[in-house]
Amino acid sequence: MRISFVEIQNFRKLKAVRIDLASEKTIFVGANNSGKTSAMVALRHFLVDPKRISIHDFTISNLLQLHEIGVALEKLDPEKPLGDYGVEKWVAALPSMDVWLHVETTEIHHVTHLLPTLDWNGGKLGVRLRIEPEDAEKLAREYMAARKAAKMTIASATEANNGSPYTVPLWPQNMQEFLERKLPTVLALRSYLLDATKLLPPVKGMARPQVLAPDSEQIEGHPFKGLLCVDEINAQRGFSDVRDSNRTPGGVAEEKLDRSEKRKLSEQLRSYYTAHLDPSETPDESDIDALEAIYRAQNSFDEKLKDGFAGPLKEMGELGYPGVTDPKLILTTRIRPIDGLSHASALQYEINSVGDPAAQPRLPEQYCGLGYQNLISMVFRLMSFRDAWMQVRKAKMKAASANGTVVPSPPLHLVLIEEPEAHLHAQVQQVFIRKAYKILRRHPDLGTSPTLTTQLLVSTHSSHIAHECEFAALRYFRRRPAAKSGEVPTSVVINLSEVFGAENDTKRFVTRYLRAMHCDLFFADAAILVEGPAERILVPHFIRSKFTELNNSYITLLEIGGSHAHRLKPLIEHLGLITLVITDIDSSDPAQKGKSVQPKRGSNLVSRNTTLKDWTPNLEKIDELLDCKEAKKELPIDDFSAVRAAYQSPIMVPPFKAGGPTEALANTFEDALVFSNLGLFKKIEGIGLVPKFRDEVEKATSPEQLGEKLFNLLKSGDKAQFALDMLMIEGEPEELAIPKYIADGLEWLESKVKRKQEEILAETVAAVAEVVAKTASIEEVVKP
Repeated sequence: MRISFVEIQNFRKLKAVRIDLASEKTIFVGANNSGKTSAMVALRHFLVDPKRISIHDFTISNLLQLHEIGVALEKLDPEKPLGDYGVEKWVAALPSMDVWLHVETTEIHHVTHLLPTLDWNGGKLGVRLRIEPEDAEKLAREYMAARKAAKMTIASATEANNGSPYTVPLWPQNMQEFLERKLPTVLALRSYLLDATKLLPPVKGMARPQVLAPDSEQIEGHPFKGLLCVDEINAQRGFSDVRDSNRTPGGVAEEKLDRSEKRKLSEQLRSYYTAHLDPSETPDESDIDALEAIYRAQNSFDEKLKDGFAGPLKEMGELGYPGVTDPKLILTTRIRPIDGLSHASALQYEINSVGDPAAQPRLPEQYCGLGYQNLISMVFRLMSFRDAWMQVRKAKMKAASANGTVVPSPPLHLVLIEEPEAHLHAQVQQVFIRKAYKILRRHPDLGTSPTLTTQLLVSTHSSHIAHECEFAALRYFRRRPAAKSGEVPTSVVINLSEVFGAENDTKRFVTRYLRAMHCDLFFADAAILVEGPAERILVPHFIRSKFTELNNSYITLLEIGGSHAHRLKPLIEHLGLITLVITDIDSSDPAQKGKSVQPKRGSNLVSRNTTLKDWTPNLEKIDELLDCKEAKKELPIDDFSAVRAAYQSPIMVPPFKAGGPTEALANTFEDALVFSNLGLFKKIEGIGLVPKFRDEVEKATSPEQLGEKLFNLLKSGDKAQFALDMLMIEGEPEELAIPKYIADGLEWLESKVKRKQEEILAETVAAVAEVVAKTASIEEVVKP
């Protein structure tokens, strides 16, 4: 048994998303504010503690519907029936989560209460967890009474004030304010069975949850009691924000709500000891030797105390105390095993040094690096989760019912970890994500056994964690702009295992490439794909010096040759990522069997660059590429995202001998940089290609001649060394002019990123303003 996927509706940024869960570990990736945390919180709230859901967890645009319900209710006569303001009027705006299990026929005994029909024969089982009114009519009338009381209070005060109106807002001003205070008492979590035959696939990342019939019967009790055990390591833990879990007999952890509780690593060890090892708690035969030793030590210490305090107690007796009727003072001890771990130095770190192994220096726990403390902390949490689920040692006895029958472990263990990378070095992040699942399965009854299932969910901003996992484990949270008036930006979730389909060369290349590069593609606002090392070195410099807005954005830069950049097309389009491809025109002559040549007009030359031929601008002939309009170089993905190619375009250079400016055609980034900085290259100093370029610039009599010389020099020159020399030129490197094709591309990218940020912000503000406007309309209704 495992969770196949969940569909979340109306929860924060998650208007309607499907999140597929891998059989072992699933990694949530995406840019900031893309909904990863919303998904983790939704799982936590719906599966562990629904009472923590507040009005602020509702999707903002849905508040408009609640306002409209409030306005309509205030217009009704409270003495008459309320009409169609039952549960169905509310549910379209309230959060819900569909949990779809995959259950084998051999596991049917676990899910008899969830079977849709008696002839069910294995496969998917769905349960909807939905926030809805406890009693819709009672909620409506309570709201109407509260609004009436507020209006009457204002009216009475106004009358007593000689008709001078008051502006003080009295609770509740609207339905949102009412629910902010009353939500836990008027809304409740209820669950319903779903029909697997009515499942619909998502469209462009948007889920299409099935519509429940109005007469659907709710499931009695918690639908996952005895089926699911949920544990969590949240992101706001400092280095180790440990909160105790009180498990119900069904195994669902209910965490304490005090998020400010900070505990040391030693306290986590004490907690683990108490739960699984303490011999004084529900002892068995294996604990008798330890308890006997403690008992003897306690008696021996009591005798020592009696002898030691004999004098002081006798002296006290000389003061007339204790008297005949007074109780006597007796000193006795109670030694508990846990006391040995309760002092400040219980946990220490031994420092390896030369000398006697028995005399190695030790330091208290707070002297260990923060990263190691966090790593050890999380590992102990995972071991504790596993052992509590599997009822290891003392936990098994504590889980026994009143008649001594041990409640079996739930067949499914769900573990949520938010941002494990906090305080961890990159290498440790990789080790942790590799080992975390194995730790959760390290038990004789687990391992690879399918009987008991563990599913690990991790949300992260770390490329090191993301790249340590298979593509099939990644779920990309993509920000989605508002589609119409009254909506706000939301998120969709992309299952990256479906990007490339079946195993193929492109999938293998992209997977291996991303692992090798450790890029931030899954977390960026935009991407720049560059041709080679020279661009990788100098393009960031161009951005820092000339493009302030772009420099302040989260841009990832990948070095990938023109012959391979197109392989990222399926991934880029699924991510909906604004992407600039800076590549080479790569001119070749078909008449010379495709030999690479210097670009020249009217010579039937073609480009060998697969990106330009098959992606964008989808042209092959050099003449067409040189004359291509800027708009043609852009390929839209959606309303906010696009891909644009930037390749060598004609450069107007000063006259070499006589006449006016002349057109120069470059083939690569390096010769385009020279043509764009002819004056600078006449005086530049350096090594490698730099002095060779300088000499050729001095001797050249035409752009064609210079281009041919540069073309030949670049066949064997060190391009990376050339780029580094450009950064080290005398004076300010800002003197270096950016080749026009790159400058145009960066200007396009900056405008796209700026537009996306500004319009998303504007839409958010507009949606909030519309909520305010609705509130203002309610003010008109409530005026006495």
